[in-house]
Amino acid sequence: MYKEQEDKEVLVKVEGLSKKFCKDLKTSLWYGVKDLLSGIRGSQEERQLRPKEFWAVKDINFELRRGECLGLIGHNGAGKSTLLKILNGLINPDAGSVTIRGRVGALIELGAGFNPILTGRENIYNNGAVLGFSRKEIDSKLEAIIAFAELDEFIDMPVQHYSSGMKVRLGFAVAAQMEPDVLIIDEVLAVGDVGFRIKCFNKISELISKTAVIFVSHSMVQIAKISDYYMLLDKGRIYSHGEDIGVGVQAYFKKFKEKEVVAKNEGQVMIQHAKLDAHDGVVSYMEDFKLHLDFKNISENDMFALDIGFVDREMKVVAISYITDVEIKKGDSKKVLHIDNVPLTTGNYIVNISIRNNEANNKEGKVISYYRNLCDFNVVGGNVNKFCPIQLKSVIEQ
Repeated sequence: MYKEQEDKEVLVKVEGLSKKFCKDLKTSLWYGVKDLLSGIRGSQEERQLRPKEFWAVKDINFELRRGECLGLIGHNGAGKSTLLKILNGLINPDAGSVTIRGRVGALIELGAGFNPILTGRENIYNNGAVLGFSRKEIDSKLEAIIAFAELDEFIDMPVQHYSSGMKVRLGFAVAAQMEPDVLIIDEVLAVGDVGFRIKCFNKISELISKTAVIFVSHSMVQIAKISDYYMLLDKGRIYSHGEDIGVGVQAYFKKFKEKEVVAKNEGQVMIQHAKLDAHDGVVSYMEDFKLHLDFKNISENDMFALDIGFVDREMKVVAISYITDVEIKKGDSKKVLHIDNVPLTTGNYIVNISIRNNEANNKEGKVISYYRNLCDFNVVGGNVNKFCPIQLKSVIEQ
């Protein structure tokens, strides 16, 4: 699947992995009894879908070597969590095989593996033992784990009284400080303060050279930051995979992007249609941006202001432009929005526009209508960090 690196050992090998679930509890229990009996007889019937069943993951194949990080992406219900639970041994597959060499550390669900009535310290020993470490080995790591989790004052308090952020800190500290051969991390790093998340990513970067990491996140910035490869899942199957994270991110957004324009507070001045003046929605870096807008004005006013926002796929506004004194005559009219030399680098963006009352040329005028996702477009040709939305020109003075 990926480029061969013969000098690094394969720590994770997945072949033909499939897992199905049933949508109905009663039917699921009945199938469970039948599967138990058929398993004793050596039947392969469980590999076929029956009424009310669906494939949570289907025909998954990949290898991951020491020193590599796989970014696992896909929208909710794509099969990511099911795959991680199979890799971590929490559930068994219906078909295929998983081969993992060495110790596995996993941070899959918030507080998973913690006994709520035990203290943080006691849970460290429990988790370390599950990972296969001796008490002596855990003793040698204990202070580092507590320090990394920043829980010195609360380490002897029952975990049931921990906040969600405290549980994540403790869980990650155990998984990372014990330095497993394979580290599995789900979206739980979205919980907690910014400072701790930065510390976690620094630790992951430090571990990658000697660990195989499987990282799940809905943040494409985080995926791009640490992953060597990506795998995009859709309805339990591999939709796209490879080494170019940029291609994976674009595939992620192209497959799931919104099609509909969302209009809020639609007033007396409306945008009826918007069309980007670009071939297949592609704009080159530093190219002019043109958007054709069809307006309908049913008010008695004819002077307005526009706020144009450019939003990346992390839903962050990365650029904005204000245009005052826009004449929109009563009835139907057409305008061309023209912005010179758009400095957005490689990536996918959407355009939001607000129409404001501008009778007195007031920049803070009341918003009449707001349109989200009027159009989306791809920028190509940025030659620096493709996941940074703004590319600045700079020189070194001699």
